[in-house]
Amino acid sequence: MNNRIALAMALMGLSACALASSHREAPSITKTPKVDATDFYMFKSYESNRGDYVTILANYQPLQDAYGGPNYFALDPKALYEIHIDNNGDAQEDITFQFKFDQELKDLQVPVGGKNISVPLSNIGKITNDGSSAQNTAETYTVTMVKGDRRKGDRNVLGSFKKPFDNVGAKSIPNYQSYANSFVQNINFGSCGSGKVFVGQRQDPFAVNLGEVFDLVNIKIPATQLAPSGVNAEDQGLNTIGNKNVTTIALEVPQSCLVSSGETVIGGWTTASLPQATLLNPTPESNLTSASKVGGAWTQVSRLGMPLVNEVVIGLKDKDKFNASKPVNDGQFADYVTNPTLPTLIEVLFKDATDGAVVAPTNFPRTDLVNAFLLGVPGLNQPKNVKASEMLRLNTAIAAQAKDKQNRLGVIGGDTSGFPNGRRPGDDVVDIELRVAMGLLCTIDGVNTAVGCKASDAKAGTIGFTDGALQSPQQFGTTFPYLNTPVAGSPFNTASK
Repeated sequence: MNNRIALAMALMGLSACALASSHREAPSITKTPKVDATDFYMFKSYESNRGDYVTILANYQPLQDAYGGPNYFALDPKALYEIHIDNNGDAQEDITFQFKFDQELKDLQVPVGGKNISVPLSNIGKITNDGSSAQNTAETYTVTMVKGDRRKGDRNVLGSFKKPFDNVGAKSIPNYQSYANSFVQNINFGSCGSGKVFVGQRQDPFAVNLGEVFDLVNIKIPATQLAPSGVNAEDQGLNTIGNKNVTTIALEVPQSCLVSSGETVIGGWTTASLPQATLLNPTPESNLTSASKVGGAWTQVSRLGMPLVNEVVIGLKDKDKFNASKPVNDGQFADYVTNPTLPTLIEVLFKDATDGAVVAPTNFPRTDLVNAFLLGVPGLNQPKNVKASEMLRLNTAIAAQAKDKQNRLGVIGGDTSGFPNGRRPGDDVVDIELRVAMGLLCTIDGVNTAVGCKASDAKAGTIGFTDGALQSPQQFGTTFPYLNTPVAGSPFNTASK
């Protein structure tokens, strides 16, 4: 592989492979960013003395600019946000956590020429606590736990909680980390114990070289083998969304609340739903919610389990269909996994430029990908009675690794507590999935037999493909909710000019 210039030219054709986990990944969801799920994480808690808990993070509202006022990024009070758990492998939810939001308008006013006039801003002074008189809007949310079918099962309201205001800037909220931490609250799950809950803005934890990917994949060093001596191809400082924020729905749940008898593997995914009908109001009232009226049954518009599936696996024509679907019906999307397009595109673009070294795997159907994405890896995180379906699977019997012992490449890096056995914030899923798509599992002795392929099926399986945007456990915290304080709207960072 000595023709780096030719390879860079070839890369410019791969415009369809935009790796942004699930940021604006389907045509319809671009119209409703408040219900756009961006990333989903599920892992054994690695906070000290929390080893019997599972942390679940569902991120929404992609690509938030920190300075995005005056309305900032409230969640949709007309939407239903959900986290689903399948604990018996049948591809149907057994437990659902529902989050419903409400936004209060305090209608702060100031005297102007003898009249009290409503202000146009979301705050008019320093915000120091959850009841600040300077805050013009405030969000609260209710958490409900449903056992069985998400719409027909047994419901238990777990409580109502407050959500911190977004990180407007240092003058409005001088110590945002301390302020936000005060919104990490205890939540009681009933007979199986209590845990923690938090909903609020966080710095987007996903790392991806988004700009260069969209620019016809204009990446100078797309694999470790192509890097000049002494250059780390995996860490080229190319995380183009590092200065963006998201809104995180976070739960820490006792493991005993989630597993079923005789099964240690759980599957998880998040969805958002809207009422089926929306009617625009030509004469809205003086409030935050009357610009439209909604009605009808809940209609799922966003779905996310394993990262990058709807982004780079599902065909463009079926992306909206996937977002509206349930795992139990994933047989309709099987061809996208058994006969994936991404490796073929990579071969077309890379083969000549690498003297024939980069070729797509030849084992069809791709049973290695079926195991990784639809079944769980045998002996790692495959349920006993699994039905093929796309979701993030976690074997709760595998202990968490402390942050300093985690490997960013998860299982393929020798760390079985990481992706695809669940997903932690520091797991570099872009690099992992690029390599798995090109057949890495087929080259690992023992694993290849379990997933139904062999090394000769994947001649490029050992190439260290990368997007140059490093994702590392060291970038994140060691306590719930693990994700970093959101980027502040002020002061402006002149280094980004």
